[in-house]
Amino acid sequence: MARKSKGKKTRTKRDPPSSTTVPPPPPVETQATAPDVSIDVLAEFDIFSILRRLCLADLLRAALACHRWRRLAASCLPRAPPLLGHFFHPTQVNPPFPLEETKDPDTPAVFAPLDASSPRLSLDFAPEAFRFYLYDSHQGLLLCEPSDPLPKEVIPRFLVLDPATRRRTLLPPPRRDTVPDDRRWRSSRYYVGSALLSRAHPSKLCFESVCFAIDGGHPRAWVASVDNGDCSWRALPRDEDVVVDFDPWLFEGRCVHAAGKIYWHICNSERVLVLDPVTLRFSYLPAPRALRIDALAVCKYRVGETPDGRLCLVTDGQQQLHLWVRGEGRSSDNGWLLERRIVDLSALCDMIPGMPSNRMLRTHCIWPTDMDAGRTGKVFIKTWGFGRYTYDLHTGKMERLPTRSGKDYAHPVFAYSLAWPPTFLAPED
Repeated sequence: MARKSKGKKTRTKRDPPSSTTVPPPPPVETQATAPDVSIDVLAEFDIFSILRRLCLADLLRAALACHRWRRLAASCLPRAPPLLGHFFHPTQVNPPFPLEETKDPDTPAVFAPLDASSPRLSLDFAPEAFRFYLYDSHQGLLLCEPSDPLPKEVIPRFLVLDPATRRRTLLPPPRRDTVPDDRRWRSSRYYVGSALLSRAHPSKLCFESVCFAIDGGHPRAWVASVDNGDCSWRALPRDEDVVVDFDPWLFEGRCVHAAGKIYWHICNSERVLVLDPVTLRFSYLPAPRALRIDALAVCKYRVGETPDGRLCLVTDGQQQLHLWVRGEGRSSDNGWLLERRIVDLSALCDMIPGMPSNRMLRTHCIWPTDMDAGRTGKVFIKTWGFGRYTYDLHTGKMERLPTRSGKDYAHPVFAYSLAWPPTFLAPED
């Protein structure tokens, strides 16, 4: 038998009793997984509130996210299209007064981008553009007329360009049988100018343009409807409510788009010719009576549009730049209100290097040529022999407008904006 071990027995060591009871550790709780949250849970009003705070570039990117955002982004778009830059014809710098002005400007027109983020546009896609002058810029299109002079009874052909999509179309003149009694008016007809009326869709070369002539002392309009290159003309009756009792040569051929209508200036006249694009009816709009200098002269004034979309006039009356806006009131003058006396012309002359000190000579060397149609609040200033400038009505800053080749900007300077709204946000047919 195996013998039992007689070694010493060891006692099991026990912890002494404690007067304080230690509670057991709490059970470990497993964290619940957060549910997936999508931005789609936001109400449309909340998304709209976010989108309308974005800059234009971010807003257009957001519109590409989905159909819902596209619809909401379309309602946040600004009413006026963003300005990309200006088209103009370069020209030689005029010699100082009283020498004659330089010859015709260069062709084709060139593009000056607004800033570094603007696209670099060009007319190199239209090889025939060197034979045309710019006459209008509207809704992403440029309207050009031939640079070669034509008899004034002849309606020219028109070149229409879309620099953003690099498309073009050449419009033939209207046929003689467009006017039933054309032979009656042809000998006395005086062609004046043209303008772009409307654009059907920003992604298509579908638009309407208008040109007009004076037939027997009354204006008559021809309207061209273009559908992707197919052009059809229609002639309207003479507007017998408007009488042209002066030499039609005094009309400026280039128009101005402002406050929803189209305007043509008349040299040394107290009124401008207006065309309503909706009714296609002509009328006269009188300028303020205060612009009359004497029985034979009126101070220079130009029709334009303020940054907030109001019809306005910029004048150089009383040797000052004045801003008139359309409105009624106690001090209204032919429906115009003098909103601001902006700056003395002598102060502008002091900002221009080389301007003569003779006060009388200065008055012949500087004048306003146009409000910037891009709604920048700037006025284009032309000088006789000292370059072209812009003057900011809000900041009082004056800037020279030179070209890379050392030439000047010819008059006028055309603001260029994209067709608006963008193609993917335009209403579907």
